[in-house]
Amino acid sequence: MAFHFIKIMNSIVKLKENYCFRRAYRKGAVYVSPYFVIYAVKSKKNIRLGITAGKKLGGAVKRNRAKRVITAAFRECLPHILPGYDFVIVARTRILNAKSTETAASMRKIFTDAGIWNDTEINEQNFDLAD
Repeated sequence: MAFHFIKIMNSIVKLKENYCFRRAYRKGAVYVSPYFVIYAVKSKKNIRLGITAGKKLGGAVKRNRAKRVITAAFRECLPHILPGYDFVIVARTRILNAKSTETAASMRKIFTDAGIWNDTEINEQNFDLAD
């Protein structure tokens, strides 16, 4: 039975536990953008994502839109991100007027500057995990 790495890359593993968020806030490297703040911390697991959108952004509709935009931008960047990191992304108010392509470009710049970006896309030709 062959298992392709691309299947894992298309689905984003979400951080849900409070201690994971606190660990990222306490020990993670901080990268600031006009749209969000990224906390990146090394992990023994694959890439995991946690998103925070506070009440400062507005009501539930605005907060959920901010989370959707961040998720779409992260999904676009995901094939190029090096594995072994947990990311916590905190939405800022400017994200309410931004498109996911703008936020993806900002995210790519941050990941490149941080040394987390891999220029060659990770796809099923590069990884084929067989049982």
